[in-house]
Amino acid sequence: MPTMKRSTLVLLALSLATLTGCATLKNLFKKPRVTFKTARLQNASLSDATVDVIYEVDNPNPFGLSLAKVDYAFFVEGKQVVAGAPKQGLALKANGTNDLVFPANVKFADIVPVVETFLTKDAANYKVQGSLGIDTHTPIGIITFPLQQEGTFEIPKLPNVQFEAPRITNISLSGATVEFPLNITNRNSFPLPIAGLAGDLKVAGASVGTLSTGNLGMLDGKGAKQVTLPLQINFLKAASAASALRSGNAQVSWNAHLTSGTQSLPLNIGQLLQFKH
Repeated sequence: MPTMKRSTLVLLALSLATLTGCATLKNLFKKPRVTFKTARLQNASLSDATVDVIYEVDNPNPFGLSLAKVDYAFFVEGKQVVAGAPKQGLALKANGTNDLVFPANVKFADIVPVVETFLTKDAANYKVQGSLGIDTHTPIGIITFPLQQEGTFEIPKLPNVQFEAPRITNISLSGATVEFPLNITNRNSFPLPIAGLAGDLKVAGASVGTLSTGNLGMLDGKGAKQVTLPLQINFLKAASAASALRSGNAQVSWNAHLTSGTQSLPLNIGQLLQFKH
C-alpha cells in the first residue's frame, strides 16, 4: 500500500476515534446542579452588614470541575451594592458537593436616606442576578448556569436599653454620688458590636452630667449586658434633682447616642425610677 494511502487511513482512524470518544464523553457526562441554599447575615452592625448568598454546586461526574467565570449582581431595596466573587473559588472533586459563597457588603446609608428609619423595619428585600460558568475540563467546555434569586434578610435593630433602680452611695448637703445600673439587650439573633453609649442625663428635669458606657464590645445574639455608671451630682447646679433624690423617686431622662460600626444613632430613654440608699 502506498505511503500516502496509509497516512490517510491513520488520520481517518484517529479522527474517528476522537469523534467517538467525544460522543461517548458527552453521553456519559452528567450536568452539574446549581441550587440556591440560603442568604445569611455576617459581621452586622447598625451601619452595615455582609450578606452571604450561598449556592450549592453538585458534581455527579467521575472527574473534577472548576469555576471558570462569574457574572454576579446584588441588589438591596432595588439598589445595586458592591458584591464579591467566591473567595476560595470553586474546585469540585469527582462526585463532590461544594458551597459557593457570594459576599456583598451592604452599607445602609447607601440604601436609604435615613438609616434610623431603615433600622425600624423587620427585613430588607434583596435580588440576585447573574450567571455562573463551570469548566468541565473536557471537550464539552464551559457550562453556564443562571443565578436568579429574590428574598429578604433580617435588618439589625437597636438594642433595648433600660435603667434599673439607681443606688445613692453618698449624699450630703452639696451633692450625691449615684450609681446607675444599665441593662443593654440585643434584640437581634446575631451578635451586634456596641462601641458605646453616651449622653446628657437629667434627673427631675435638671441636667446632672454626662453618662458614658465606653466600648461595650460585642453583644451576643439575644444576649444582654449590665453596666453600672457612677455619677457625681452637684445639688447647687441641680436643685430639683436634690429634692427628688431625697424623696426617693424621680423622673430620669437620658438623651444618648449609641454607636455601632460607623453609625451613631439617637437613643432617648425616660423612666420613673426609685432611688435606693
